[in-house]
Amino acid sequence: MALRASQYSVRLFNRHYTISLQTTLLWIGFIAVLLRVLSALFQGNTVEVLPGIYDQISYDTLARRIVDGHGFSFAEEHWPVTRAGEPTAHWSFLYTLYLAGFYSLFGPQPLFARLVQAVIVGGLQTILMYRIGEKLFSSTIGIIAAGIAAFYAYFIYYSGALMTEPFYITAILYSLFIAMQIGENNDKSLEIKLGLSLGIALAVAVLLRQVYLLFIPFLISWLWIARIKRSLSLPIVSTLLSLSLVVLFIIPVSLYNYSRFGRFVLLNTNSGYAFFWGNHPIYGTRFIPILPTEMATYEELIPEEIRLLDEAALDQELLKRGIQFVLDDPGRYVLLSLSRIPAYFTFWPSSGSGLVSNISRVASFGIALPFMIYGLFLAIRRNYSGKENRFLAFFISPVGLLLLFTLVYTGVHLLTWALIRYRLPVDAVLFPFAALGVSDLYARVSRTGRFGYKLTEESPG
Repeated sequence: MALRASQYSVRLFNRHYTISLQTTLLWIGFIAVLLRVLSALFQGNTVEVLPGIYDQISYDTLARRIVDGHGFSFAEEHWPVTRAGEPTAHWSFLYTLYLAGFYSLFGPQPLFARLVQAVIVGGLQTILMYRIGEKLFSSTIGIIAAGIAAFYAYFIYYSGALMTEPFYITAILYSLFIAMQIGENNDKSLEIKLGLSLGIALAVAVLLRQVYLLFIPFLISWLWIARIKRSLSLPIVSTLLSLSLVVLFIIPVSLYNYSRFGRFVLLNTNSGYAFFWGNHPIYGTRFIPILPTEMATYEELIPEEIRLLDEAALDQELLKRGIQFVLDDPGRYVLLSLSRIPAYFTFWPSSGSGLVSNISRVASFGIALPFMIYGLFLAIRRNYSGKENRFLAFFISPVGLLLLFTLVYTGVHLLTWALIRYRLPVDAVLFPFAALGVSDLYARVSRTGRFGYKLTEESPG
């Protein structure tokens, strides 16, 4: 990922400074890593219940059980309704093994895993955000997008949490970046390298959160359409390589699940639970992200007659019943899905959230959302202007790919279960558009002379 040789000329109160692109990006990466390390240090060497990251309790417990030789199981009854000592596939095997690896080397010290995660994610997300922003618009937009990601409160917070989100978002960004390159690639010597890179990115993302499987058909379709409409060779090699790697990564997990449950489980046992709970008649037509205990607990919603099923069988049974909820009253399902929109895009303070959560929400998504919307407007307008087949040209562009992901990924969660942390991958994909909005508004304001400084991009020499 070599950086283009660019410099930034900065006029600050009538004095000129020149900053290289490499130096700027290095400083952004350093700040991103530092903030995430501080988050990891703040969360510390203990694992406790904190807002929005309760799942880290489960991952920490599972990792300790694996190191102690008990495998993927819990010593006591655990969420969702997994009985003590029974096998579980509810949680990401890959991330659990990541933690177990550290615990086996250094003992049950969560802080080591937090710190390594913070450094890896802080560095990689900075580079990826820059490269995606550069590819879509310009190196200046890439720098701004990397800066937004570096200071984004949600990303700082989750980077120190023992959960899948930090690595998952990074894998998504990398898969989209590689897909952009494959869509424009006409160099056959790069086809194998790009196919392998895409396959690894997709496999890692899927093993962290299986929901990304639903987007892969859309991604592959976009690749083929982009190559065909650009009159390039069909991406047969890269497609076969990437999909083969995904299958090769999944097969061991599926076989392991079959050996424990005696039935086919592709990856994890959580989709049935989520669809059943997310569409239960208890909501009526108004979805509630976290069900209040005074209404009912999630465990209480599971019918008594099926609770004795093992985790895999129960997941499949709940999926059937969740689908039946939809078939019994499609109109309610439509209204319920629409009611998930506010829950998914919440940017305002909530009385049901604590002070830290409210500040993080407003200081991150609340500030970024207007720039995202404005940047999307600019990007769509620019990509549509002056082109004969405007929709098709827009669709096969890198901008079109990111919007395709945003629409599909958002749609999946609006139809199932919407939480703010489920939206974070969409936030990351929209950062380049927020950067475009910031850049455009700054350029407009700076021309009025209201600022004492100006930033322009120039080539050295």
